[in-house]
Amino acid sequence: MAKIMIVEDEAVIRQLIGEELTKWRFDVFATTEFSEVFTDFEREAPQLVLLDINLPVFDGYYWCQKIREVSKVPIVFISSRNTNMDQIMAMNMGADDYITKPFEIDVLVAKINALLRRSYNYAEGGETMTHNGITLNLDNSSMEISGEMIDLSKNEYRLLYILMKQHGKILSREKLLRALWDDERFVDDNTLTVNINRLRRKIEQAGIQDYIQTKVGQGYIVP
Repeated sequence: MAKIMIVEDEAVIRQLIGEELTKWRFDVFATTEFSEVFTDFEREAPQLVLLDINLPVFDGYYWCQKIREVSKVPIVFISSRNTNMDQIMAMNMGADDYITKPFEIDVLVAKINALLRRSYNYAEGGETMTHNGITLNLDNSSMEISGEMIDLSKNEYRLLYILMKQHGKILSREKLLRALWDDERFVDDNTLTVNINRLRRKIEQAGIQDYIQTKVGQGYIVP
């Protein structure tokens, strides 16, 4: 399930797009702090950005340029500005597509799906899991943060999978040890600590802090 970030200051349009994309089973994040668009982008690590031009503080061209400095994530401008110059400027800034308001939601969804397939080689029903800025690729045991693919060991992948799948729940060390079952034996307690620490370090180095939290005497949790 791909994450779509919506940067739109008109609340009605923002809500309409969000609701429709959710129906299409996209994971949707809509920013409302328009001075923190880039911060939200880095934290959420979306697979595609929908970006208005006329925004408070800085316009969409500015944020497109900022995103392009660090990421090749697909960007679609959605704007009431319909001149050729606006569209040319958007493309020169690094946008992948441009949709003029008003628009048909089915057309927007079709463009999103086409961009995702072209950009990530997604197959229908692709196996991924996304939560709070991390996308776990179930097919190749890797994670993606802010467009960066990060390889995981078998145990790191198993730990992240169960923590993400049951996010919001405290998982005991015993339960996580059972998740690391291999060759008809349990790994020892120290191995769990080592793998948790390695996984945390990879996530933190990619820019996400405190993703896996320790609950003293209880276990671990991904909030």
